[in-house]
Amino acid sequence: MEQPRRNGTMRSLRLSGDVIIVLPMTKNSSPGPDWSMVIAFYNEAGFLPATLASLAAQTLRPLQLILVDNGSTDGSLALAEQFAASHTDIDVRLVCEPTPGQVHALAAGLRIATSAFVAIGDADTFYPPDYLASADAIFAADRRVVAIFAHDSAGAPDSWRERLVRRLRDALLIGLARGQTYAGGYAHLFRSDALRAAGGYAPDHWPYVLKDHELVNRVARQGRFGRAPHLWCQPSDRRADRSGVRWTLGERLLYHATPFAAKDWFFYRFLAPRLAARGLQDTVLRQRRWASAPVPGSGS
Repeated sequence: MEQPRRNGTMRSLRLSGDVIIVLPMTKNSSPGPDWSMVIAFYNEAGFLPATLASLAAQTLRPLQLILVDNGSTDGSLALAEQFAASHTDIDVRLVCEPTPGQVHALAAGLRIATSAFVAIGDADTFYPPDYLASADAIFAADRRVVAIFAHDSAGAPDSWRERLVRRLRDALLIGLARGQTYAGGYAHLFRSDALRAAGGYAPDHWPYVLKDHELVNRVARQGRFGRAPHLWCQPSDRRADRSGVRWTLGERLLYHATPFAAKDWFFYRFLAPRLAARGLQDTVLRQRRWASAPVPGSGS
């Protein structure tokens, strides 16, 4: 590791090829954070401020927030720096990961997480103020739980329809289908030691889309998943067309039908060659052909 280099109010050091920028924060005698939240971003200037504002409003403290820039050219990194400088009550770490692909960025962020629990988020998602506190209570209630998943909300989390859907998801996919998740990486929360034991995000092992589902399959070997019918977050609605970056209907149906004992076969013998043949490496997410533009004036 190189010695830190100082530049104005920031200091940076190089760790395993990743430039980590650490902004000053208020020093106090509080213990280290029990929670880290990792947000990887690439050209998210239209969404990142609203996401960061929702994280600043979290009731859980202390909190470590790891923001990983994956080569943005739209000013996203500057927005992250401004947030870090103005929120000294949060241990904010800024990481610059030059290798393209969210899987590389998330792996870089996880390498410096120092907490007992880690949440993975997306740069275009709103997290309610009790998001991490609610997750913390679920983990505290059962030490066997190694992962929990939040539910995506369409904007009415307290409606009877959304509450019913959340309960059904938990009953079917957590209660019955071991090793599966109903949520993408924007809504995953882990016990850190279990995540590391499973290998975390591994670009050399799984460089394709659907990396969050493949990761959950590995984490399932470490323990049980907790039920969280009240835990929700709200991804942006810009994902107008995901057909080019996800599995087919047949692949999804087989995913649900494959028993846990055969999930490795499903991912590594069946799905991986199919995704490779379609060119669905993780980096296709950067092309944004699947996304609609941010709503003007929405702040997200």
